[in-house]
This record gives sequence, structure tokens and C-alpha cells, in this order.
Amino acid sequence: MMHRWQQAISQCHDQGDAFVIVTVIGVSGSTPREGGSKMIVTQTDTFDTIGGGQLEFLTTQRARQLIVKGVLAQKLEHYPLSSKVGQCCGGAVNMLYEIFPAAAHQVAIFGAGHVAQAVVKILSECDCRISWVDSRPEIFPLQLAPNVSKQCLQTPEEFLDRLTPNADVLILTHDHALDYRLLLELLLHTDIESIGLIGSATKAKRFRQRLIHDGVSEQALGRYVCPVGDTAIKGKLPMEVAVSICAQLLAKPQTASSKDNPRRGVSWREIKSVLNGDVSASRSVAADPVSRSSKQE
Repeated sequence: MMHRWQQAISQCHDQGDAFVIVTVIGVSGSTPREGGSKMIVTQTDTFDTIGGGQLEFLTTQRARQLIVKGVLAQKLEHYPLSSKVGQCCGGAVNMLYEIFPAAAHQVAIFGAGHVAQAVVKILSECDCRISWVDSRPEIFPLQLAPNVSKQCLQTPEEFLDRLTPNADVLILTHDHALDYRLLLELLLHTDIESIGLIGSATKAKRFRQRLIHDGVSEQALGRYVCPVGDTAIKGKLPMEVAVSICAQLLAKPQTASSKDNPRRGVSWREIKSVLNGDVSASRSVAADPVSRSSKQE
């Protein structure tokens, strides 16, 4: 079991998991731990401690509320231990939350052949969490990057139920029949908008005809690309094909942007109000919806 916050940051970062660094940046009076104490909070775990008790419980709750927003941000909050937290220490704690959202890309890759291996080699160096699915355990490399999760399933279609609607899917298998089953299932029974299928123009034409025959709507047909890849990148070697696929995937605009989160960092007014222990001022400065709705503030 890993407990130290330094190790937790490294693990979460490598795996592309969302996490919050919670730091005690200032204390007054009697408090469970001193300034500089840290813990890491994910959606399912906590690592290290800021003192336990109700303060740590409320802090963990708050951190997970902030994780859900999926925005890189920092936030300061003031906790009088007796009035706000219900602990009898009598002191007060100023807490810094540093929110690191999950990796920008959630990518599912079906197939572990030469092209898929080259794609994984590229994407494993990017801000991605990769689920790599194939039925042949012997074909996967012995060593995988921390942000790559191997899924060895005799029926790869089983993994489709685990995908989130914002995932990017690449179908790069060795079996045209499996390709078609995966694509049909994705178009009929998921809302995933980003689906890439490897193949020739002839394969693309035949698959489209079959999909229409099997009841896929014109609107759903627009959710996949075949042949997948940037056509400006020529070449048929596995790495050349992989570069074209990754270029197309990484060029896709992301949903989060600075327009969605115009305020960056923590304002001086908020820093001053929190460090002074002015809870009312801290409330008025908080601009995010979670802050306004949180009963812990």
C-alpha cells in the first residue's frame, strides 16, 4: 500500500488519473497538523493525511467535488475547526486545493498488431489514458507505459460497455469480421462521436453498405471515419500509418478550453481574505458553481 503523497502524485500523473493536492498552507491555534502537510485525493482513494477527523473528511469531499468539474485550477478555503468543522481543537486551517484533471484524451484501441503498437508508442508519450484491447495475450509488448492499460479479452466487444461517451475509439484489428462487429455495436448502442477504422477505400465502401442494411442511420454514419488517418501523411509502413492516425486524433478539438475557464489561478483578493481568516469575503470571491452550492463553505 502506498501512503506518501510524493509517490501518489507520480502514480496519478503517469496513469493520467485525476487528482487533487491538498496542502495546509497556514494554521492558527491548535490544529491536527502543521502548515505544509499534504495529502492526495482521487475519486476513489486518499494518500497521506492532513490530520484525519472531520477536517480530512470534509476536505476529501470538497476535493472530489472539484475533480468532477474536470478543470485545471487552484482554490483556497478557510476552515475554523470549531464552528465550521465541528472539531474541538479550537484553531483554524487555511487549505490550498490544486486540481489536476484526468488526461485530456481517453483512447480505446482495439487490436495489437504492428500499426496499433506504433500508435500506442506515440500516444503513450501524450496526455492520454489508453485502454488497449486484444484477444491474444502473446502479442502485447512485455513492458507497457504507465498510462496504457492492457485488456486481454476473448470477446473484445465486451469492453465497449466500459467506454465513456467522450472516449476516442480506434479499431485497428487483424480481423475484418471483428472490425465490423465493433463498429456496428458502437454506432447502434453508444453515443461515442470519435471512431476511427483502419482500412482501404474498398473496405470503407463495403462496410458503409452493410451498416445501412443493418439499420444504422445516416446521422450515426457520420460518427466514424474510414480510412482513419490524416491523408496528407503518405506512406504505408506501420509507423507512417500510425503517425497519420495520431495526427488526426490529436488535432481533434478538446471540449475544455480557456473560454470555459476564463479565471486562471487564485486572485490576490482571495488569497488575502483566506489568509486573514475572513470567511465571508472568501465566500463572496468564490465564483465557481461548486463553491456556491457547497454546504462546506
